[in-house]
Amino acid sequence: MPPPPAAARTVDEFDTTTPEQRAAAAAAGTGDGRLLGETVAALGDPAEPGFWLVTPLVDAPARGRIVSVETGRAAEVDLRPSGGAAGSGSEVSLAALRLLEVPLTSL
Repeated sequence: MPPPPAAARTVDEFDTTTPEQRAAAAAAGTGDGRLLGETVAALGDPAEPGFWLVTPLVDAPARGRIVSVETGRAAEVDLRPSGGAAGSGSEVSLAALRLLEVPLTSL
């Protein structure tokens, strides 16, 4: 996914994912369905494209599925280790938050 343009100011300008990429991220995953845990996530760097979650729940990069307890919607994402302590919270991409239909200022 390309980065947003340098002059990006709106959510639509920062989210460079295509409708096809959003559909793929919303589709059911092929993972083992193992629950890694729960985390409170805030908006990460909006200039970093794609569907990702930076979290202390993983020690190495992996693919996974996140589910919003608020909306029940899910997204396939790249899980990236944060290096933080357990319970320290996570950061989620703009594209993933939009797919989850969660307000950008929510935790």
